[in-house]
Amino acid sequence: MDFELTEEQQLIRETVRDFAEREIKPIAQELDEKAEFSYELTEKIGELGLFGMYLPEKYGGQGLDVLSYIIAVEEIARIDGSQAATLAAQNSLGIGPIYYYGTEKQKLKYLPQLCTGKGLWGFGLTEPEAGSDSRGTKTKAKLVNGQWIIDGSKIFITNGASEISLGSTIQSVTGEKDGKKEFTTIIVEKGTPGFKTVSMHNKMMWRASDTAELYLDECKVPEENLLGKIGQGSKIMLSTLDNGRLSIAAMGLGCAQGAFELALKYSQERKQFGKPICKFQINAFKLADMATKIELARNLLYKACWLKDNNKVFAKEAAMSKLYCSEIAKQVADEAVQLHGGYGLMKDYDVERFYRDQRLLQIGEGTSEIQRLVISRYIGC
Repeated sequence: MDFELTEEQQLIRETVRDFAEREIKPIAQELDEKAEFSYELTEKIGELGLFGMYLPEKYGGQGLDVLSYIIAVEEIARIDGSQAATLAAQNSLGIGPIYYYGTEKQKLKYLPQLCTGKGLWGFGLTEPEAGSDSRGTKTKAKLVNGQWIIDGSKIFITNGASEISLGSTIQSVTGEKDGKKEFTTIIVEKGTPGFKTVSMHNKMMWRASDTAELYLDECKVPEENLLGKIGQGSKIMLSTLDNGRLSIAAMGLGCAQGAFELALKYSQERKQFGKPICKFQINAFKLADMATKIELARNLLYKACWLKDNNKVFAKEAAMSKLYCSEIAKQVADEAVQLHGGYGLMKDYDVERFYRDQRLLQIGEGTSEIQRLVISRYIGC
């Protein structure tokens, strides 16, 4: 067992951490307050090469391993959940399905654009009545004279409505087979007649990320926009979520690390009864528990990445990582606010934003309850 990162992975951590500290941290609070998506930061993240890190160079990527990508997400999330959400969703949900299931023509058409930071892509799975039940999809598509005609809607779609959003992958019902719905994924480009995107506002968390509603009203796209095969949609979407769980876990890990560091720093500076509050055993023990949970979360997530990078089955560990890192982010952020006392409730302190941002992690890309269901099946329940 070797827990050492490679020199390249260590360099990636240092580079992304420096970028996050220098470029994101000074404006994160302002972007959150204004609920403003930053095109400038997104482009800079692209220039740094963080979009499509794991893709071969011919598609615009760098050919890196999954762990390197996860480290990058972790380091961005350590500073700001909104920018981490843009990065994670673009890589796992936007780029992933096209890379793993697209034709060569589709890959060459879309992937190079999506690696630049000048174009984003959505993952059209969730609907008003289809969340944890991904098979509850009501959006329908039928093939008529060489065109898909799609009707339906999607909701809570990250990277779906910004000015640089180029389109979304849409899961649709395309028929029935053996009495069960047949699901198919179809590529829909922005600007297609009948395709409307609407930004969602007034979010509690990730306020500087783009979240969208998608509406498809007799939206017509060419037959060649089929992603994968007819009837393969559910497989494509669920396997994409397996990969996406690693990204959300990385966001939870980074959030926990960032909140812990804020709490530790504050507790070393804040004095009560004549000494720093970290010197009181009750607070010292809280910080010790937080550090231990973060270490456990990192080991579990990195193991899941190792499994994937070595072409081993990793779905169970991905679900475990997503569950544990999300729950640890919740616990650590809560304790971090507690250590800040009343100041932790004020927007002037970054820990308040971390406390809000962590809340989606137990919901997005499969709730904690669904992760437990997935894990329970893998262990034989």
